[in-house]
Amino acid sequence: MSEEKQIPRHVGIIMDGNRRWATEKGLPTLEGHKEGYLKMKSIPGIFFNHGVEIVSVYAFSTENWKRSEKEVNYLMKLLTQAFTEDLEEFHKEGYKLVISGRIEDLPDELPDICKNAMEKTKENKRGVFNICLNYGGRPEIVDAIQKIVKENIPAEKINEELIQKYLYHGELPDPDIIVRTSGEKRISGFLLWESAYSEFLFLQKYWPDFNEEDVQVVLQEYTKRKRRFGGN
Repeated sequence: MSEEKQIPRHVGIIMDGNRRWATEKGLPTLEGHKEGYLKMKSIPGIFFNHGVEIVSVYAFSTENWKRSEKEVNYLMKLLTQAFTEDLEEFHKEGYKLVISGRIEDLPDELPDICKNAMEKTKENKRGVFNICLNYGGRPEIVDAIQKIVKENIPAEKINEELIQKYLYHGELPDPDIIVRTSGEKRISGFLLWESAYSEFLFLQKYWPDFNEEDVQVVLQEYTKRKRRFGGN
């Protein structure tokens, strides 16, 4: 007897391996990021078609600023393109864009561009596409605590529910499963607070090679997992 299919409500993706994908093909590193960006545009819709409500991706971490100036500038250019030139495409696809991270620290007009993208798509219903940008799990918790302190909330009122409320987008449910491509087996600060009870799946292939078959693999693997949340 086949198992009843369980669809995760929220899927998180650590999109890893763009640079290695390019290197192994003898291409410039930036070409890997370009292919990774194209994949980032297409994959959420496939998950939404299967009933997933939220897809969160790790687009740029607070530690990625350590990379070369050329690479960082190119990534900022791609992200600016996503929220300007490609915004209408996301809008037509029915994605509700949510951007999580220290958005105000992004260069040039990117903070305002991000806010405009969220405002334009806020009524869309097909699915929530949460892009973690200038994001780190520890910085997110630090920022939440600082907001709580600034509002003079007494210590005895601070609990898990309150901290959740002060996260970048605490209204989103926690991810049911987090996928990392490229074969690396760590979460690198991705949704640290939110992933306390998430399932994890580590795939060998690089992010630019991720496809519809891999979406099926993720969903099938999720169905196999028995989520007990500390119970028997």
